[in-house]
Amino acid sequence: MEWETWFAIDWQQLLGISLSAVGFYLGLMLFTRLMGLRSFSKLSSHDFAMTVGIGSILASTVLSDTPSLMQGLFAVAVLFVIQGLISLIRRNVKSLKSLIDNQPIIVMAHGEYFWDNLAEANLSTSDVQEVLRKNGIKSKTEVFAVIMETTGDMSVIKNNDVTPDWSLFDDIRDSELLIKSDKNVF
Repeated sequence: MEWETWFAIDWQQLLGISLSAVGFYLGLMLFTRLMGLRSFSKLSSHDFAMTVGIGSILASTVLSDTPSLMQGLFAVAVLFVIQGLISLIRRNVKSLKSLIDNQPIIVMAHGEYFWDNLAEANLSTSDVQEVLRKNGIKSKTEVFAVIMETTGDMSVIKNNDVTPDWSLFDDIRDSELLIKSDKNVF
């Protein structure tokens, strides 16, 4: 490959990329307005897959002749429809929700690691320690719970004097371990 061609771009390519990017952007804004705020959320693994899929379609549509802008926009519209259908199913068919969504899992409570859950989530203690440090935790005794959420993010809940509202934890697998391990519950 010659260096000149690697850095080269002509005005037709600039125009094509610019028009495709603007068209794709406007299409995304329209789809997002039609489908709602959840469109680019990261609440579940299928939301993440949607975002990655749109990014891939965006890159190939804007930077190459194929797929065309209309093909790329159609592919994105299909992804939005799929996401909308999955969201509808998740809200209205509780028996299918567990098939669609991962379930949050407790990896630490009251300063103690839950080794089976760590192994199931493919996490190491170093992974949890990093999250604790990022959340300003200086001692494991400050930790009420560390929960690996459906997105792969970890939530750190600090100990305090407030009695927990257990309904906040009822969608978490093994949430009974929190109650059993809570030193304030007899």
